[in-house]
Amino acid sequence: MAIQSIGHFIGGSAVAGAAGGRTAPVYNPATGEQTGAVALASADEVRSVIANAAEAQAAWGATPPLRRARVMFRFKDLIEQNHDRLAECITREHGKTFSDAKGEVIRGLEVVEFACGIPHLIKGEYSPSVGTGVDSHSMYQPVGVCAGITPFNFPVMVPLWMAPVALACGNSFILKPSEKDPSAGLLLAELLREAGLPDGVFNVVNGDKEAVDTLLTDPRVGAISFVGSTPIAQYIYETGAAHGKRVQALGGAKNHAVVMPDADMEQTVDALMGAAYGSAGERCMAISVAVPVGEETADRLVAGLRARLETLTVGDGMGSPEPEMGPLVTAEHRDKVAGYLDIGVAEGAELVVDGRQGQYPGSAAGGAGAAGGFFIGGSLFDHVRPGMRIHAEEIFGPVLSVVRATDFEEALTIVNEHEFGNGTAIFTRDGDAARSFSERVAAGMVGVNVPIPVPMAFHSFGGWKNSRFGVLHAHGPDAVRFYTQMKTMTVRWPGGGVREGGAGSAFVMPTM
Repeated sequence: MAIQSIGHFIGGSAVAGAAGGRTAPVYNPATGEQTGAVALASADEVRSVIANAAEAQAAWGATPPLRRARVMFRFKDLIEQNHDRLAECITREHGKTFSDAKGEVIRGLEVVEFACGIPHLIKGEYSPSVGTGVDSHSMYQPVGVCAGITPFNFPVMVPLWMAPVALACGNSFILKPSEKDPSAGLLLAELLREAGLPDGVFNVVNGDKEAVDTLLTDPRVGAISFVGSTPIAQYIYETGAAHGKRVQALGGAKNHAVVMPDADMEQTVDALMGAAYGSAGERCMAISVAVPVGEETADRLVAGLRARLETLTVGDGMGSPEPEMGPLVTAEHRDKVAGYLDIGVAEGAELVVDGRQGQYPGSAAGGAGAAGGFFIGGSLFDHVRPGMRIHAEEIFGPVLSVVRATDFEEALTIVNEHEFGNGTAIFTRDGDAARSFSERVAAGMVGVNVPIPVPMAFHSFGGWKNSRFGVLHAHGPDAVRFYTQMKTMTVRWPGGGVREGGAGSAFVMPTM
């Protein structure tokens, strides 16, 4: 198979990387074959992109919001027309199943739809007569050049969490996607150009830490959005803030689902199968810890999950029939997840289902590019205790840990004492339990009988504690605040009556 050269998108055109520059391999996770080589931009190349974006932003920021919204409307139509094309791009480089990838596109599209309402979202406030003859009003103006650093697990959805709102607010935008699956971001750039976005307003620069550090330190970049692991989120936040930027950095997670004795167990098992093993567990909103209350509840839950895992199908996300779960994104990540299974056993947890035992290509540990895909099956631990590494650390793979609790209060404590506070859920028929949990749990997003409580695009997304750095959340109203600067005017006109020839009583409304 020919290896595709993957470059950047700068100034409205696809651009190859610098001759002789560094590259990184891109794989099809279902086969283990290298399909591309993505250029890794140097600091000088990134600075050139920033200069291009800064020049383009001046005219775009002065474009009336209604016209910017019309570009978003056309972009929305083009995403719908290219839905399957975008989804296939995701599956070929990330590995998630095709139907899961199509769902990712839809969730990103919802943010584009939200951004179409930008004339209303930035119209400001007005207060007449705050003093004698004095009026006050506010307006929202663009930040300038904004950048988004996005993860491998949602190569379409997360860029669409950021760029549409930033662009609609009048900013230019530089996307630095994951080098593991860069092609989807380039396709989004093509669609934005086709939608009528002026050249240079949206750019894609592929790269690694050198590119990231340049974006974080260049004074022409006014705002940075990031989604990824907590250590990198903290680095992004601290470095960007130290260089005077507004930063929104979403980090890792260890999401718990409390299962009460009165929960509908069949519904709960179904929900946890999707939440823990969908997208191979490679999502920050995955449920990776189940906390059943009471031994009987725990035994029923584990039995139900074990039975379902025995029939879980794993394979190529583009296969027919489509499997329930695809491969992990790289061989290195698969081996890291497999290593956590050994860690859990060594710590004394019971490995009820070992995903390494599945019969599919590449299930044994191997290096990048080894024959077969980067597969590992769904795994289940029971009798996990707080303090174990498999409970404390984000595995980011198809591994579900069961931590048994004796009562509701202990279950709530288990959730609240964890360092992460991204999302959580409770399964119960008891309204009092649901209300108490929702009010007292230390997490940014809460589901009641909903395992993955991701807000709709017109609400904002974000966790608590070490799951988020910065004040403002992603998409929704917080995104409009993040990508704009508010300016407040206080206006007083001198008295003395209307000047001769001014807008006085002689003014006549023109006929239509």
